Amino acid sequence: MLETKIAPSILAGNFSCIGEEVERLTANGADLVHCDVMDGNFVPPITFGAQMVESIRPHTALGLDCHLMVARPETQIESFARAGADIISIHVEACGKNTVRLMRKIKEWGVRACAVVNPETPVERLFDTVEEADMLLVMSVHPGWGGQKFIAGTYEKLRKLRAFCIANGKEEMDIEVDGGVTSQNVKEIVAAGANVIVAGSAVFRSVDMRGTIAELRGE
Repeated sequence: MLETKIAPSILAGNFSCIGEEVERLTANGADLVHCDVMDGNFVPPITFGAQMVESIRPHTALGLDCHLMVARPETQIESFARAGADIISIHVEACGKNTVRLMRKIKEWGVRACAVVNPETPVERLFDTVEEADMLLVMSVHPGWGGQKFIAGTYEKLRKLRAFCIANGKEEMDIEVDGGVTSQNVKEIVAAGANVIVAGSAVFRSVDMRGTIAELRGE
């Protein structure tokens, strides 16, 4: 069974001291730091760009998992790679037929490449990316805002994606899920096929960050 990894989203952190928030995640057992990048176009909100990633890079040795919710990811790959991203995730909705080509571009920078689908997008849209992917991401809420409820249809999408990966010799593929994860539903999410868990509010609003991260990991 694949190791479950917890990737807290700094979107739920305190932006006035984001370096310290990243250090707190590191000290309390997070596996990755999830960076939600929004451009005000692909999704309505605007969060931050590569400068934020560059600023937090010295604060942790953890992998920076940069989720590009942007309309033209091809214009951002180089800047995020140079800023210190370890993983760059791009949406098939934004990239279309260019998804695999852009994943190869990400990997040319020595960064792990991930393809993403939104809740309304069939998970089969990820199948063509499996050979190139280092990770795959299934959105379990509509991108743009934290604190949403987990969409139940995500379970079946995860099962289909994990089965496809196994059938195609990609048993060790990291499958990430993002949105609405809590201690109440995480076991079912993992059982469905996810092994990388993005959690924002559940971690940052917890009175015991270390305990919450451990609980989400199944410890």
